[in-house]
Amino acid sequence: MKRWTLILTVFIALMVGMAMNLPVGQAESGQETTAIYVLEAVKAMRTVYAAAVIEKAKQDGVMPKENWAKEDHAIMLPAQFVKAVGREVRNFELGLLGIHPLYKSNKPQTGREKEMLDLLAKGNKKVVTFSDGKQFKGMSADFAILQGCADCHNTHANATKKDWKIGDFMGAIIFRMPDQNF
Repeated sequence: MKRWTLILTVFIALMVGMAMNLPVGQAESGQETTAIYVLEAVKAMRTVYAAAVIEKAKQDGVMPKENWAKEDHAIMLPAQFVKAVGREVRNFELGLLGIHPLYKSNKPQTGREKEMLDLLAKGNKKVVTFSDGKQFKGMSADFAILQGCADCHNTHANATKKDWKIGDFMGAIIFRMPDQNF
């Protein structure tokens, strides 16, 4: 799995590099452009991982499991995959926020994050960027992209909501970096 993480980290770095070289005026700021590119890259990687890697692995008897590292014939869940990629990247944070998170670590960290998560939940926007204290942040709406996502959340011991279905808004992928205006 470390090999996949390395490949995806390089991909994110390339996307960030491309974002930093875009002509001025295509977004409000370089920070906003960077956040949007990183979020789009992470969503694409997670989608490919969930829809292609996990589905292929299942055909071969390898299942996504929360305790995948301790089990034979298991791989990480898509949410764990996003967090693993985030741990490999320097100078900014990647994470997940849930409207009904399974873990406290996936709750909004600030009032502004909660406000933006609520805005995404309304469905009028797919991506938001904003300053929050000394950080610049971007959030991209996150949905149950496969029935397996919904099923996993519905049956999890920590679930407070047990009626997820494919296509439901579940929260957001979040990007945090130091705000260059400070």
